[in-house]
Amino acid sequence: MPKGPAKTANSTDKDERYRAPALDKGLDILELLSEQPGGLTRAEIVKAMGRGPSEVYRMLERLVARDFVSRSPEGDRYALTMKLFILAHRHPPVRRLVARAQPLMDAFSIAVGQSCHLVAPDRDAALVVAHASPPGNWEFGIRIGAHIDLLTTSSGHILLAFQDEHSQAEAAARWDGTDMAGAREKLEPVLTAYRDTGHRVGPSQQMRAIDDISVPILSPDGFAIAVLTCPYIQRLDDKQADIDQTLILLKDVAAKLSLS
Repeated sequence: MPKGPAKTANSTDKDERYRAPALDKGLDILELLSEQPGGLTRAEIVKAMGRGPSEVYRMLERLVARDFVSRSPEGDRYALTMKLFILAHRHPPVRRLVARAQPLMDAFSIAVGQSCHLVAPDRDAALVVAHASPPGNWEFGIRIGAHIDLLTTSSGHILLAFQDEHSQAEAAARWDGTDMAGAREKLEPVLTAYRDTGHRVGPSQQMRAIDDISVPILSPDGFAIAVLTCPYIQRLDDKQADIDQTLILLKDVAAKLSLS
């Protein structure tokens, strides 16, 4: 399973003090199955987790009973249900933001001939919570529910650039002594420039031939509660707005969604 950022001594002490082994086992199973779209057999789960068959069996039975995990009709394969996805989308602030943003995003995509997506912060990453597609045959998009990196994406950079002091302090404590702390420090001049301009327009850090346009959706105090990003594709016909027009229209959407 993927490893998270290195833990500091203080975080390790706290983790040991408040250990809940049964809960940890259940969360380990959910994280393992989240990486397996086809599911896993019980034997495969036991092997991957390095735990005893009986303790994994008991935990799987409880997760099935609570509808977080489904069992195949043959009874030998387990997979995640949609329950976690449904619970995540019940989060009121995100749900309200998506409800307000979706029609504006749809209108933007129709007007400029480009896709766009809405990204919300999710601890040490960001989560795509909405997406709008343009008419026609061509687009570049990212799926709803995708986790994206804060340090290597346009959306992540804008979230960091407009991060509130409390979130900065929490992230600094979690990242202390890790590679993420050094990478964040090196980014500071770039983030300062984005704060000054109020947006980012530049080459995608994941895909060639795409320019990302990212603008923050702001709280009343001027901090980012979310980010709108348009992965701008230059087409060879004239059925699209140019990149400057696209930025203006995307900033207009963000302004309508920002809290005053």
